[in-house]
Amino acid sequence: MTLPVAILAGGLATRLRPITEKIPKALVEVAGQPFVEHQLALLRKHGYTRVVLCVGYLGEMLEQHLGNGSRFGMSISYVADGPKLLGTGGALRRALPWLGASFFVLYGDSYLPCEYRSVENAFQLSTKPALMTVLKNNNRWDTSNVVYRDGLIVRYDKRTKSEEMQFIDYGLSALNAQLLEKYEDGSAFDLSDLFSKLASEGELAGFEVTERFYEIGSPAGLAETALHLQGLSKMHQIQ
Repeated sequence: MTLPVAILAGGLATRLRPITEKIPKALVEVAGQPFVEHQLALLRKHGYTRVVLCVGYLGEMLEQHLGNGSRFGMSISYVADGPKLLGTGGALRRALPWLGASFFVLYGDSYLPCEYRSVENAFQLSTKPALMTVLKNNNRWDTSNVVYRDGLIVRYDKRTKSEEMQFIDYGLSALNAQLLEKYEDGSAFDLSDLFSKLASEGELAGFEVTERFYEIGSPAGLAETALHLQGLSKMHQIQ
């Protein structure tokens, strides 16, 4: 049994405006198709077919486009923030009834070509309630924000940087539902604050990946991701 995957796709995507004034970021066309379809194809390739989309801004457009996921060989559910923005943590808390005891979570603007089964195995073998994938970034693609040592996230801080931080949060995490059950449904909070707290308590496992991440959160990231996905598409055509 593989873990279900929560995709956090409820943001306002202000950095991509005017593109995202009329469509959600997940439906922005990248290399000939909506970005979310690239994400789904990657998950399916690794054997992950149960997806829960946490939606907010223009979320109904995502549901209209993707439906129940059957045409992609997947099962897709949708959980909306509602009138109040819940943040990444609050959105996941609301989605727990669809996710079960443990699950993966990734962001709706990230393309993460890593070995998902290896990450899941590491999570199952760890004794920790959550696991974060990390990349030795050395401030290359974005500002490093993690101190990682011996399979543990020692420190995670998106606000206060230090020279010790050579790794970055890659964007794929695994969680036990119990971590979120203590929060009230409808409460707004950020997943990164929860992860920072877990790291300070020695309760956040880490798993190092070596493949770089791609993202469409900014115009520059969108252009770079489009080039990468176009390259993959050409490679498949040649094969």
